[in-house]
Amino acid sequence: MPPARSHIRELVTAYLARHPGEHRALAPLLAELDAPSDPTSRATLPGHITCSAVVIDHAGRVLHVRHNASGGLLLAPGGHGGPDDATLMATAVREVHEETGIPPELLRQSAAFCHEPADIGIHAIDADPAKGEPAHHHYDFRFVFRLVPPSVETALQDEEVSAAVWLPLDRVTSPTLREKLLGADLSAAPEPVNASVIIHDGAGRYLLHLRDQREGIWEPGVFALLGGGRAPGDASLEATLLRELGEEVPGVELTGLEPYAVEEATSVDGLRVPVQMFTAVWEGHPDTAGLREGVLLHWCTLEMLDRLPQSPGLGDLIRRHAAQHPPAFTPPKVSRPSADRSPAGTELHVVGVHLYLQDADGRVLLGLRHPDSAYAGNIWHALAGHCEREDAVSCLIREAEEEAGLILDPEGIELVHLVHSQDSPSARPRIQLFFRPWLWSGVPQVLEPDRCVEWRWFDPKDLPENTVPYTRQAIGAIIDGRPYSDMGWTR
Repeated sequence: MPPARSHIRELVTAYLARHPGEHRALAPLLAELDAPSDPTSRATLPGHITCSAVVIDHAGRVLHVRHNASGGLLLAPGGHGGPDDATLMATAVREVHEETGIPPELLRQSAAFCHEPADIGIHAIDADPAKGEPAHHHYDFRFVFRLVPPSVETALQDEEVSAAVWLPLDRVTSPTLREKLLGADLSAAPEPVNASVIIHDGAGRYLLHLRDQREGIWEPGVFALLGGGRAPGDASLEATLLRELGEEVPGVELTGLEPYAVEEATSVDGLRVPVQMFTAVWEGHPDTAGLREGVLLHWCTLEMLDRLPQSPGLGDLIRRHAAQHPPAFTPPKVSRPSADRSPAGTELHVVGVHLYLQDADGRVLLGLRHPDSAYAGNIWHALAGHCEREDAVSCLIREAEEEAGLILDPEGIELVHLVHSQDSPSARPRIQLFFRPWLWSGVPQVLEPDRCVEWRWFDPKDLPENTVPYTRQAIGAIIDGRPYSDMGWTR
């Protein structure tokens, strides 16, 4: 399977946030991401995506190869996507291995750019009548890697490249890449750019996270530790971890957070990734964690580990920690949160707020959910959120600013529809409130790319097929002037 469009869009969005001046040049690429053809396929014209590996050694030099197909130009190793490349970075990792013999285990992501491209170059490619290829262009995603050993022997793929040379930063052959590398802090030696945490309760139980069973994510469908990858702007790996926990489990408040060890894992990009492990204590109930990603959280004992599908090495890691930190007391009886209790004969409801926002042309704003979202992955949905301990209007104002940078005037917000829904007979029913703001400012921005990868305006009478069903129903009811509808109930 080729890399998901949402994955590519997320990379482009993050790149343009750092380089807004390149938006016009990359507009055709953004348009391609909305087209039916695969943007990484050679057959997609007039342009498609390629990927390059920018490998930097301990002396700060960048690996270049003399590409035969380019007429002998010195370029970073790279090429077109392969059928087994789950991500664009995986293409770059595979290409540098094939062309130079440098294996993935000798490369690390750079702390300066992490999983994002340092540069997206645009190359004009001449027509090749012998292959029946017209003139076209490549959008080359350049990913930066640090070489782990001080030096490495190369084994060239003779049919593709004829030489390998290491050039200093100021002699990198691509002007746009050279500018971005010279402007980045590349002083850090290869180091972990991922962080995870061993959360225990001090009584022999460990908090494990069951990940989604989805293609293109790291360690799908298994129990693993909470954590994630460093993002540009994270001051430290501890900051990375705290940011990830705030996004995934905002209700978990740790004590005694400290580094524990560095372990290795294989990422979805094919890299051997050093992961900084932390330890911390939490004694809460998983239902209070506010889980936003994955399937569930669960307290597990050592006796349970062999019965669980788990990430490689997790059992050994937890057993090692347990041997070094024997339980100090008997596990506490942690009750479920009192908020789960409802008076006899009643049923608690989840309250969701939704933004029904129209532009000057009457189009309504929808967001494309990230494919790894816990709810409605890769589906269009209104800007929405769940009420915490707050009133619904305050929740809407907060969510609009946090997710899209929109400022709503609380005096100009009108309730226009309510959907009473139930996903299944065993699921908690929901009250879905749709509000229309009459006074607002701002331009929709992707501020939480792990949840929403794009905002777009649609004709409310011509919504995309992959729209959340109750959102489609609510918009239709608003057009018809109906204040109430329901979904999922049997009569």
